[in-house]
Amino acid sequence: MKDYLRVEADEFTPLRDVVCKTLRRAILAGKMPPGTRLLEVHLADEMGVSRTPIREAIRVLEQEGLVIMRPRRGAEVAKITVPQMRDVLELRTVLDVLAVELACERATDEDIKEIEKAAREFEQAVYDGDLHVMIERDTVFHRMLVAGSHNKKLIVVNHDMEDQVNRYRYETEKEASARGTLLKDHEAIIKAIKERDKNAASEAARVHVSRQMEEFLKRYPDEQEA
Repeated sequence: MKDYLRVEADEFTPLRDVVCKTLRRAILAGKMPPGTRLLEVHLADEMGVSRTPIREAIRVLEQEGLVIMRPRRGAEVAKITVPQMRDVLELRTVLDVLAVELACERATDEDIKEIEKAAREFEQAVYDGDLHVMIERDTVFHRMLVAGSHNKKLIVVNHDMEDQVNRYRYETEKEASARGTLLKDHEAIIKAIKERDKNAASEAARVHVSRQMEEFLKRYPDEQEA
């Protein structure tokens, strides 16, 4: 069995959700690159489960945009395209800017401590060079920024976007040359929130997301716009 397809089931989580989480992580980590066919029989054998939770998990991943259905081929991991990247990051820009602006107004001292803690943990992951941990801690950092907004609807929308955003984080953060800039971006965002400077916070958030788009475009040709 491939380690990245190892299912860690428990009595409290439906098997479909466990299988879905396992496949999602493998896709986001690049273990199952774009174009990989998801054959129910093969995956069921690899993961030691029946075909039913595999089929249900594939449906969920299709809804998330991580899997597509091809005529006569079945399910396969969706390719990453420039238009998809732009759609996700345009929405993320709006969410991040709103989050940091609200955080400037509403974040408590405790919220800021949690944001700073998440930033330090991300920095440690960068130094350790563990990409998977890096992505997890970057996700937590942005989750803490949104939590500082104290807007419950924004928190829910951000959570729903995390898997889509993480796929692109893997594409940009796997390049070691981009990581130092991300650390500086985080510092700029935190500084602006601590100073309650909404203009500086929103600009720092915009710059942070735009850098990821730039990094992505370095490795994906513009003809994917077609």
